[in-house]
Amino acid sequence: MTANTAARLLQHYVDNFRSLPWRSPPGSPPPDPYRVWLSEVMLQQTTVATVWPRFERFVERWPTVEALAAASDEAILAEWAGLGYYARARNLIACAREVVRRGGFPTTAAQLRKLPGIGAYTSAAIAAIAFGERAAAVDTNVERVIARLHSLRQISRPEIERLTLELMPADKPGNFVQAMMDLGATICRPRNPRCEACPLARDCAAFASGAPEAFPERRNRASRPHRNGLAYWIERGGSVWLVRRPASGLLGGMAALPGSDWSEAKPSQVNAIASVRHVFTHFSLDLAIVPRAEPEGEGWWQPLESLAEAGLPTLYRRAAELVLAAREAA
Repeated sequence: MTANTAARLLQHYVDNFRSLPWRSPPGSPPPDPYRVWLSEVMLQQTTVATVWPRFERFVERWPTVEALAAASDEAILAEWAGLGYYARARNLIACAREVVRRGGFPTTAAQLRKLPGIGAYTSAAIAAIAFGERAAAVDTNVERVIARLHSLRQISRPEIERLTLELMPADKPGNFVQAMMDLGATICRPRNPRCEACPLARDCAAFASGAPEAFPERRNRASRPHRNGLAYWIERGGSVWLVRRPASGLLGGMAALPGSDWSEAKPSQVNAIASVRHVFTHFSLDLAIVPRAEPEGEGWWQPLESLAEAGLPTLYRRAAELVLAAREAA
């Protein structure tokens, strides 16, 4: 790789950059680190198309990290509902409050990594984009671009970070990081890469091989176990009984229907109103919704007319929708 390689990448970014609400256009001052951090947390395991409107809602409601830190856990978790991977929301709360306690965001990747919920990639992305540090922000897109440039079938994160830093110019590290992200997301795709549109094609060993999709080798995915559970539909006077899940663990702190633990064993015959299947990162779940007369656990009565405001995560929102749809169809 040469300096011209990075120069072509940066020029391609200037000509084709994606205008996103958490970015500053090339040539503009760096974006607010709050917006960079918030977007990077939201984008973990979530698409840009999904994050865009949710990000705008967040910053309209909480325009600064101080405003977010002052908000209640319940309000933030409710606003996060539907984005999934709810440990991110709990870390978001903890991180915002720690940043305010410190008096602002640290400016280096090493210091940023000490904050709750911020790992190697996120810390490097914030440091490079918001503070101009020459830091290797390696996500799956960047990993793939670097692996193909060097025709690496087997990859290791330290090697990819080293090669990324070798390619990164001394100036404009933020533009470089975002250019690499865009290249991997829109051109150097896992399948059907658009090599004819790639500014790095002339330097790419995988392209020269004639089989760019072969790099890097795809990892075999482990089989996903299956679990079963019950959720209780307890309705009275036009309201449904909701509880809040324990702060730690899956869907921690989120509003939910009360119910049983989730296990591999199928529940015995139940008079289910509806059943919903949901796929989590590490397992799939069949949740049967069954009627009950009396409240279960500590909770509150949520009017059905304002159920959308309860902040139910996708699993329980879909369960409620199925129950109400079954009633209308009866």
